[in-house]
Amino acid sequence: MKRKRTLILSVTSALILFGVVLSLISEPLSAPLAANNLGDNELNPLVPSTPRDFLLPGTQPDNLIHNITSPQLCTACHAGYATRTGQPKETETWTAWAGSMMAQAGRDPLFYAALDVANGDAAHSGEFCLRCHMPSGWLEGRSSASDGSAMTAKDLEGVQCAVCHRMVDPVSSAGNPTRDSQILADLESPVSFIGSGSMVVDPEDYRRGPFDVVADQGFDPHILWGAEATLVSPYHQESAFCGTCHDINNPMFTWDEAAQEYKPNPLNQPGDPANGFPIERTYSEWRESAFNSEEGVYAPQFGGNKQYVSTCQDCHMRDITGVGGVFIGGVDFVTRDDLPLHDLTGANTWVPQIIPLHPVFSATFKTSPARSEALKYGIERARLMLKNAAALDVYRQDNQLVVTVANRSGHKLPSGYVEGRRMWLQVEGYDAGGQLIYSSGKYDQATGELQGYHTDPTLKVYEAEQGLTDDWAFQIGLAPGPSFHFALNNQVVNDNRIPPRGYTFEAFNKAGAAPYTDGKPDPDRYPDGHSWDTTLYELPDGVARGVVRLLYQTASKEYIEFLRDNNPYAGNNNGKILYDLWQQSGRSQPELMAEYEFGLNTTRHHLPAIQRP
Repeated sequence: MKRKRTLILSVTSALILFGVVLSLISEPLSAPLAANNLGDNELNPLVPSTPRDFLLPGTQPDNLIHNITSPQLCTACHAGYATRTGQPKETETWTAWAGSMMAQAGRDPLFYAALDVANGDAAHSGEFCLRCHMPSGWLEGRSSASDGSAMTAKDLEGVQCAVCHRMVDPVSSAGNPTRDSQILADLESPVSFIGSGSMVVDPEDYRRGPFDVVADQGFDPHILWGAEATLVSPYHQESAFCGTCHDINNPMFTWDEAAQEYKPNPLNQPGDPANGFPIERTYSEWRESAFNSEEGVYAPQFGGNKQYVSTCQDCHMRDITGVGGVFIGGVDFVTRDDLPLHDLTGANTWVPQIIPLHPVFSATFKTSPARSEALKYGIERARLMLKNAAALDVYRQDNQLVVTVANRSGHKLPSGYVEGRRMWLQVEGYDAGGQLIYSSGKYDQATGELQGYHTDPTLKVYEAEQGLTDDWAFQIGLAPGPSFHFALNNQVVNDNRIPPRGYTFEAFNKAGAAPYTDGKPDPDRYPDGHSWDTTLYELPDGVARGVVRLLYQTASKEYIEFLRDNNPYAGNNNGKILYDLWQQSGRSQPELMAEYEFGLNTTRHHLPAIQRP
């Protein structure tokens, strides 16, 4: 690491500082998007749940002494310095973050459409979602209107700088800041598990990170901006930090061992949030993988300056050589070879395209070319992440085509929010004259339809389906089986997503992340140790050549239409807005993850992902 320490605060610096602050005050930001200005009292939810049904441990609303500062203030030091340091602009800390879905979690049109449906299904369930999507508003007590209508422009910045950098390790450790022990002791409801947004946040504005800022800079720049002392926190490099919002249980339900299903808790009585219905299991999938080891897994395509990766941050905040920030007016800076790129890249390439088209949120991007540019950088990074996440092994013998998809990521493929998210194989076979004579997995871009979805037995789609058990569906008046009713689902119907390296059925089943078939955990779906899936295709006579593609889609047509048709608000609601944006933007066009062409004498295309355990 190279260090240069100089603090130059001159009249020129002061003028620059004043200009930046003035621009932060005057820059117009999006206003909150209320659902037709209707509050929860205007709804008649299927389940009359209360806020107590979604009560979770950790820091509670209105318990902060110092409010969360706007990420716009961070631009003074963490953006606009690339020309001075010589690094690419997209690697600036604030710019990288601004192009991520974390930064857009409070502007995501799909989120708002799903939020409306959730509130119409179970009263106050939206607040459960807001705590992770707009944590500053939740922490400061603006989430009681669970449609998000009380959120401010600052809250729309989503998962923002000061929230993450004030988070406290819920498990006491000698390596954590000294003040954290007292913060944990003062909690009325300590956190005993990882996930569901059960976060602990320093009530005062003590920023934290993995590096000793004072030692690097020779002074504490955050104090000069009105914050308290900056602290060193090992927790910020641990996967458990990310698990806070990337392992999600629905606390309305508790596992009933006798019935072998998740049952709804009595209303207005908090259940055991550690044992609620498993909605998402990305953190658990990583925890039970080979990535969760001291050495990690050889994956230089993800790790940046690291050859081996082991934590969430290693892949989603890969190490680069660069500068994290330059103090305003300063001419010197600290260059690191282990700088975490704050891109937080996932797989979403579609939502960043529609946010600047949104009737409300577009205002932010029309007035800020830097934000629009950051979104484009984020889309490019997500496409690269998708291409690195999987590989194809294709082998043909006579009319049999054997296709293997290998998971190179550190969790299931795909992972995360399951509704509408899918990956599939597209196989095309052509005769000697170039005529298409075999097709599986054809996608119609003009309509957004995946042909043969749920009807073609040759089509291989990787996805998870959640739904409603018979008894629960009868109680609330909905159809049993697969369902997009996020807040009400109480069973996993099917889950054939490809597990990561190190998978064992026993560990994944215990973590609530097992493969499922027809509503039951399926130990035969993936043998222990398998991080790949193989599909056999019978080609017709005459196929001379062909192509296999692995495609990924953020949101299916079925899900978009569900959000439109099941929105509880009349008129131009968030579901209708999302549907219009979907049509306007190419209908969540699938992304190409991998492609392989085959001919008459195709030989096996060996994959390191399969050969390397």
